[in-house]
Amino acid sequence: MNFQNLKMSVDNNRVVSLLREVIDPKTGLDLIASKKLQNLRVADSRISFELQTSGMSEDEKRKLNFACQEALLKEYPAVDVDIHMKGGVGVPDESSSVLPQVKNILAIASGKGGVGKSTVAVNLALALKQSGASVGLIDADLYGPSVPTMLNLKGQRPKLQEVYGQPKIVPLMAYGIPVISMGFIVEADQAVVLRGPRLAGVLKQFIQDVIWPELDYLIIDLPPGTGDVQLTLVQSVPVTGAIMVTTPQQVAIDDAIKAMNMFRLPNIQVPILGVVENMSWFTPEELPDHQYFIFGQGGGEKLAKEAESVLLGKLPLIQGVREGGDSGIPIAINEGHPGKVYFDQIALKTKDQVEIRNKQMDPTRIVRVQ
Repeated sequence: MNFQNLKMSVDNNRVVSLLREVIDPKTGLDLIASKKLQNLRVADSRISFELQTSGMSEDEKRKLNFACQEALLKEYPAVDVDIHMKGGVGVPDESSSVLPQVKNILAIASGKGGVGKSTVAVNLALALKQSGASVGLIDADLYGPSVPTMLNLKGQRPKLQEVYGQPKIVPLMAYGIPVISMGFIVEADQAVVLRGPRLAGVLKQFIQDVIWPELDYLIIDLPPGTGDVQLTLVQSVPVTGAIMVTTPQQVAIDDAIKAMNMFRLPNIQVPILGVVENMSWFTPEELPDHQYFIFGQGGGEKLAKEAESVLLGKLPLIQGVREGGDSGIPIAINEGHPGKVYFDQIALKTKDQVEIRNKQMDPTRIVRVQ
């Protein structure tokens, strides 16, 4: 018997470091990052803590218990390790998010296609990243995934990582942000033909089976309109808020109001953080003092008023935005381009709106299907 180990005092910081080596079977992250560890108590001869295991199978709980014991006892073989599992099998816990490592989930939505929603989602994600935040991006526009092109990831495939015998998806990285998209799974020219249940399954897999790191913001680029993907989203995760993207024209506003009102239904109640008006005007290079309002004026303000929210910003028609999206080098990371400032301003205002929302409102609850 090693009497030195019997006399060895247990260091709290070392215990935390050892538990960082244990992987959470749900998120693929360590127990500390996934926020599954609670009420850690350390004494000379005893280590006790609780693990949030809601939704885990008995086999996952058993393997997790064994991994914790193994991690701690290899360094402190003489201590008693007391682990209390909290949460029933398959029963979601309202007090903890499906993505506990993600602070804010932002849905980028529109009423119709062609208004630049994906362009806004990609550039907003990158602008938030450049402001110092940790950001991830889900391309949930499953029928028309354009994010691989816009982030220069066409043709790349995510890798799989085994966690307790179950495969997890490792997201691809682009300009410092983890990304997942249907475009990484199907060929670029392959038609995506999926009915509602399959669509829901893909989105749930993007949420639950991807190893997302600790994030300040997870941006979700939704398909236009209202449908299975939007409903699956609010039934799967607590969405912090939605950002509506529109052009100034009345046709776009009419559809955007319908899409916005889905989030405001009594049984959903996802706050509208703000509105981004795209294609607000056009200024030719040779006439820098001229503004041509090709799609009309005032649409963004009208939608923001209808939403009882704010106008996060207006984006003019800029050739560099289109070129950046096509080349895979978005304008939000182009330090030399004057159009970058528009996305920087929208990102800062988005951060302000999220902070206000979180101070004034309770967390959004996952929609339960009755």
